Amino acid sequence: SSLAVHRATPRRPLRRAAPQFRRGAFAAPAAAMDMESAEIDAHTVQDFVEVLEKHILDCEKRGQYEEAELARSRLEQLRQHEEERRRTDLRKQQMTERLAIEQAHANEINEFNEIWDRKSAEFEAHAANLQNQLADRHRAEHQAQVEKLRRDTEPRTPRWSKDLLNLRKIQETLAKMKKYVEAEKTKCQADKVEASEHAMWKQKRETRIGALEEQFCHKQQLEMGGLIKRIQSGREEQRQARKTELERMLQRYNNVKSQLETQQRIIQQRVERFPLTAPSGTSVSRPPSAGQRQVIAS
Repeated sequence: SSLAVHRATPRRPLRRAAPQFRRGAFAAPAAAMDMESAEIDAHTVQDFVEVLEKHILDCEKRGQYEEAELARSRLEQLRQHEEERRRTDLRKQQMTERLAIEQAHANEINEFNEIWDRKSAEFEAHAANLQNQLADRHRAEHQAQVEKLRRDTEPRTPRWSKDLLNLRKIQETLAKMKKYVEAEKTKCQADKVEASEHAMWKQKRETRIGALEEQFCHKQQLEMGGLIKRIQSGREEQRQARKTELERMLQRYNNVKSQLETQQRIIQQRVERFPLTAPSGTSVSRPPSAGQRQVIAS
């Protein structure tokens, strides 16, 4: 029987098949061992190796050196093929592991940016809402304050001078005395004085109201400035927190990547030294995602 038959048989029967190796079996490489298309696991390969080694020893004992050389040649081919297969599988596995780390990191970056962009948008919306609320309150308070100043600021009416009051009395006296011409002249003179004094009263009152209104507006500006300053401080704190968290995440990624590369180098060295027996698995734990850290932090 050929080696192809042995690949399909269970493990124990394979070991018992050793006596069946003959010159004819090794003389038909296509039927005996199509290593390019065979898909065999490590245990099956080890079974083949043990069978061939035992067959070689048997051939030595029986003096079948030509058969032993042929078996030895096939054993070397099998080992070389298996070594190359394991190296290829190791390269593919380690590439898959590196790509998995890169993909996990890319996913974490995307998740991180989505979380912090949402935080930033929520912060800006809240900040704008606070500013709008304060601006609406300021407008209402300003309008009420202006009305109050117009109503209560002293002097609310002009305080006429003694000269004006005296002219009005003379005007009234002349009118009672039927001296209308003199009364008209006195009235015109008094009207001019009154207009001048009224303009002066109005100017002083408007100046005072303006000063009081300016003080009130300055107080509102300070309040709005304080709010804007607090918002800017919060924005900067958020920016710094995002930067710090990103740096920590990148450091974790670099640590995981470095750990993986170190473990892969160790595995590569072991496979090079013991290509048929060294384990090829690598296990590196990844850090929690940004969403998981949010749950942990809360």
